[in-house]
Amino acid sequence: MYDEIKFGYLKAHPLLNRMSNEKIIEASSIVKVRTLYRGERLNYGGAGYSKVFLLIRGKIKIATSDDMDNDMIKDILTATEVFGDLGLDGYPSDDEFAEALVANTVVCVFSASDFKKLLQDNPSMALNYANTVNNKLKRLEHRHSDLIFHDAKSRLIRFIRNWAISDGHRIGNRIVLNNYLTHSDIASVIAVSRQNVNTFLNELRDSGLLSYNRKQIELIDPATWI
Repeated sequence: MYDEIKFGYLKAHPLLNRMSNEKIIEASSIVKVRTLYRGERLNYGGAGYSKVFLLIRGKIKIATSDDMDNDMIKDILTATEVFGDLGLDGYPSDDEFAEALVANTVVCVFSASDFKKLLQDNPSMALNYANTVNNKLKRLEHRHSDLIFHDAKSRLIRFIRNWAISDGHRIGNRIVLNNYLTHSDIASVIAVSRQNVNTFLNELRDSGLLSYNRKQIELIDPATWI
């Protein structure tokens, strides 16, 4: 049963969707599956042994910590993102980690060396991987541009818009976001204070553009947001 679960996860993942069943069975034999609780952290390994993760279900934040144990969030991931030692050289960043944002987050875990061999043996997977990494770089470029060209409130609005596009659910004439991010998380992503996030959200609520509570954010006029 466990092997069937691994096969099903890999078969459905975009990285492997052009591979034959035989190749996916081979990949299933070297992958591990982990189910994470909310707040559980993953390290990428090091000292010549590192890991690559496929996010199957749930949400993950990628972050680093400073000397005062303050987290700086670098990215928010949803299924079916890839993270870990993306350079596949066995020496990932020492200060970067991944943390599950919701309960029952599921990841498939490869050693970087096994993953690299899979890419070498499967050109279609290698092409999908290159596209995935390229898209990550574009997303980082857009975030960098936001920091330079947009003020704090505009960055929050753009963050919510992108969140709605990637993870929102259309319900009637509203878009609903499950609110798995704290105000501190959002502040870290868009480089403002938590107090500013709270102030801007209240202003957007008072303007009739959204409503929010601890569990969800509702975007009231989808045409305004997307």
